[in-house]
Amino acid sequence: MLQKREKVLFLRTFRGRTLRIVREHYLRPSVPCNSPLCPQPAACRNDGKLLTMDVTHYVIPDWKVVQDYLEILEFPELKGIIFMQTACQAVQHQRGWRQYNKLRSLLKDARRDCILFANEFQQHCYLLRERGESMEKWQTRSIYNAAVWYYHHCQDRMPIVMVTEDEEAIQQYGSETEGVFVISFKNYLDNFWPDLKAAHELWDSILQSRRERENESQESGGKEYPEHLPLEVLEAGIKSGRYIQGILNVNKHRAQMEAFVRLQGASSKDSDLVSDILIHGMKARNRSIHGDVVVVELLPKDEWKGRTAALCENDNEDKASGESSSEPMPTGRVVGILQKNWRDYVVTFPAKEEVQSQGKNAQKILVTPWDYRIPKIRISTQQAEALQDFRVVVRIDSWESTSVYPNGHFVRVLGRIRDLEGEIATILVENSISVVPFSEAQMCEMPVNTPENPWKVSPEEERERKDLRRTHLVFSIDPKGCEDVDDTLSVRTLNNGNLELGVHIADVTHFVAPNSYIDIEARTRATTYYLADRRYDMLPSILSADLCSLLGGVDRYAVSVMWELDKITYEIKKVWYGRTIIRSAYQLFYEAAQELLDGNVSIIEDIPEFKDLDEKSRQAKLEELVWAIGKLTDIARHIRAKRDRCGALELEGVEIHVQLDEKKNIHDLISKQPLEVHEMVAECMILANHWVAKKIWESFPHQALLRQHPPPHQEFFSELRECAKAKGFSIDTRSNKTLADSLGNAHDPSDPVVNRLLRSMATQAMSNALYVSTGSGAEAEFYHYGLALDKYTHFTSPIRRYSDIVVHRLLMAAISKDKKMEIEENLFSNKDLEELCRHINNRNRAAQHSQKQSTELFQCMYFKDRDPETEERCISDGVVYSIRTNGVLVFIPRFGIKGAAYLKNKDGLVLSCGPDSRSEWKPGSLQRFQNKITSATTGGDSLTFHLFDHVTVRISVQTSRCHSDTIRLEIISNKPYMIPNTELSHQSPLLLKSELVKEVTKSVEEAQLAQDVKVNTIQEEYQEYCQTNGRSLYMLLEEIRDLALLDVSNDMEREIL
Repeated sequence: MLQKREKVLFLRTFRGRTLRIVREHYLRPSVPCNSPLCPQPAACRNDGKLLTMDVTHYVIPDWKVVQDYLEILEFPELKGIIFMQTACQAVQHQRGWRQYNKLRSLLKDARRDCILFANEFQQHCYLLRERGESMEKWQTRSIYNAAVWYYHHCQDRMPIVMVTEDEEAIQQYGSETEGVFVISFKNYLDNFWPDLKAAHELWDSILQSRRERENESQESGGKEYPEHLPLEVLEAGIKSGRYIQGILNVNKHRAQMEAFVRLQGASSKDSDLVSDILIHGMKARNRSIHGDVVVVELLPKDEWKGRTAALCENDNEDKASGESSSEPMPTGRVVGILQKNWRDYVVTFPAKEEVQSQGKNAQKILVTPWDYRIPKIRISTQQAEALQDFRVVVRIDSWESTSVYPNGHFVRVLGRIRDLEGEIATILVENSISVVPFSEAQMCEMPVNTPENPWKVSPEEERERKDLRRTHLVFSIDPKGCEDVDDTLSVRTLNNGNLELGVHIADVTHFVAPNSYIDIEARTRATTYYLADRRYDMLPSILSADLCSLLGGVDRYAVSVMWELDKITYEIKKVWYGRTIIRSAYQLFYEAAQELLDGNVSIIEDIPEFKDLDEKSRQAKLEELVWAIGKLTDIARHIRAKRDRCGALELEGVEIHVQLDEKKNIHDLISKQPLEVHEMVAECMILANHWVAKKIWESFPHQALLRQHPPPHQEFFSELRECAKAKGFSIDTRSNKTLADSLGNAHDPSDPVVNRLLRSMATQAMSNALYVSTGSGAEAEFYHYGLALDKYTHFTSPIRRYSDIVVHRLLMAAISKDKKMEIEENLFSNKDLEELCRHINNRNRAAQHSQKQSTELFQCMYFKDRDPETEERCISDGVVYSIRTNGVLVFIPRFGIKGAAYLKNKDGLVLSCGPDSRSEWKPGSLQRFQNKITSATTGGDSLTFHLFDHVTVRISVQTSRCHSDTIRLEIISNKPYMIPNTELSHQSPLLLKSELVKEVTKSVEEAQLAQDVKVNTIQEEYQEYCQTNGRSLYMLLEEIRDLALLDVSNDMEREIL
């Protein structure tokens, strides 16, 4: 029987007025308790995860403990934790969405032994707030009352420890109820977890940080920054147009001076501004941090400034003086912060000589974040000296207007500076990537496929699905050694003479039920993370490398899209979508498929499926396979030509494929060579994605997940147009069609690198492609600029992308809707889908950044141990692709590296190159023109560098104690580099990069042996994490089949697809 109560809320309006709102509040006799000791599990409806039996007591944290010490409650050693609804709501209302989402994730995590108890809906736990009682006292009283009820509900069989920071509550409730103990959190850690050193250190760090904040707020002194405006003033200002809302983006090359605000929300639609807003200097930034959602006030036009046109090294020095700027642009100052984007930051402690003691019991230390865009953070710790050689994680607690720097606290140690595992851990933390193992509960949901108990197609599925095993020649084309085969293809002639093209995708959603433990985990990860030497899978290997992988010669479930095509024109007559059973006949690798397409049938010796056949069968099957590959290629050419006529773009990207031996160690690193079968597979995947997008949009116009690629801003093409003009080319950027045609005509017969660079610049100018919910915009906004398609989605890689899992469920629901059947799939509402799209977009960016950063890490490791003065491979040919006031930007085709080469150093000296390929710094001046720059010494020597000039570059490594090492480029000759060694000159970049792999891997292994780090320990760790692993560079980087338009060598990566 429900009991009705009224709950009074006080909400603030846009204009700052307070509204009193009364809501109905219903109490129930039973709510889920999620305890295995529950005497009435059916009445409590304990459907979710249960607390473990393997504990001596349950822990119930008070609201203040949850707010201040959630990081300690996240420790996996702490089990049997019951979070009361009252405490969770206190976090939501007082600490904001970021910490509340962390708490929600903790509760959802099947690995963590904690649950939520809805005490405010349980009729015996709910307490009315007494007259004159403070909110804090009511919250503590409610939590204690619920703890007592919970103890009795479990029939007094499990002691309960309530931890609180309220001394009065400890005195009042400490001995009130037998079996319910009320103690301080510090007392709890000391008595129950005396050996959990990390928890005690973190408690000390958080406590010290709180005390510092309290002391600072009490001190009276001059303000370093203006106060932020109240929320109601900010909201009213945004609505009236006086203020502008956007996301702060700090320039990592000039982190102290330049940040930009990209317009967001209503501001982007209502404002007349066509560019970002410049925030010049830390004062104007007003304590906002990279990624924060800020509110900006524009300065008067006479105070506007321009972007700095000079190259600048990554350091924290203020170098504003004497540097020329571009044209003035809208400039503003931050007047408030709507949403803080604080996260975990990796920092380095100052060297011993820089540490200054600030008291007997603690030290106030300024630590330097690994990310240049984050300001120094002041923390209090007694471990500064011991942690000087380590990468450490800290969190920001506050940034008061009276403080130059934000205050934070120490969280944990990652690893030693410049140690490979420590640097990889740094990259993961900086991109908020969690690589925790798949839990036992998640693995229990997985199907079994062992020699003793092999997996088989079920009779029920055979009845429900279309069986293609005997009617269709299905095969896959992938990189050699590929384990996670997402897709297969088929083509055949129908009885009426027309053709049938089929794309068959792994049916992941058959094994991953909505809202199951593994589904929640996959949703959280959102993607598979590929680093330079390892990968972290979105799904366990039993799915990703086995039952969901469309391997050759085994039965597998698939979701298929099949088109009937006109036998002559290849125009699409009809399309069929549905679940199927397939058995892939051939698991081809790209090179073999290309050889068959080219008529070289001797390659079948390398195709296992042909080995045990007699000559007659072999010949018949070979003819059948060659016909299928040829016909697929013809169809793909037609599809591509059709998209080209509509303006599809082909842009420059860097793709790398790893060749592994049987033991999964690296054998060779191969830069992806342009084969026609690559484009054939890509076109088939694009076609499937396009048609699935149309289908789910037609069925669910307000809650379908699409891939949107908006047209780029025209001002971003200015550098591309200027560079092309220097070579006599005209680039028309008015539409994707004119851009594609212009790039196609911009070829220099004497230098193919020119077109590569122009396409790379076009890629950089593109907007990022994003996942969107169709209920959040008009149909015209879903156009995909890069692919020239009206609608597009991701359907073809559900093993490694959660977006594709969502799309598969939408497609199944659309099929059910067509058949007038009940929709079994749990579909997201538009609001929930919007939130999910934001999450997936965020995780995709993290995956791109982490892959790029790990690649750069290994590049630096390769060059670091080489003497740039004597090592021949540190000298390479480079191409100038951009002019700055004090240097040039150079692209090195041999290694795919882009970077700055200075023509003027910090001392004001200019570069002079001698005839013996030696450069010197001499007194002189630089003169910059639109397409060239001249370095003239006072002695009369001069050098001129034009756009697209080939120069000789020396490669070295700029080391940094606090940040990542970076590649440093130095021009030593204004002439192209000629490789003197003829043997070396015949080696391809592939071989050179393969040697880079072997050298780096070897040096890392030697360093590990020197530190007695045993390989089997690492292997056990990866076994525990249930991840795919490898000890070599670039392991199993996924082939991007659906038209890669990502320049991974550029600082501003642009994901187009």
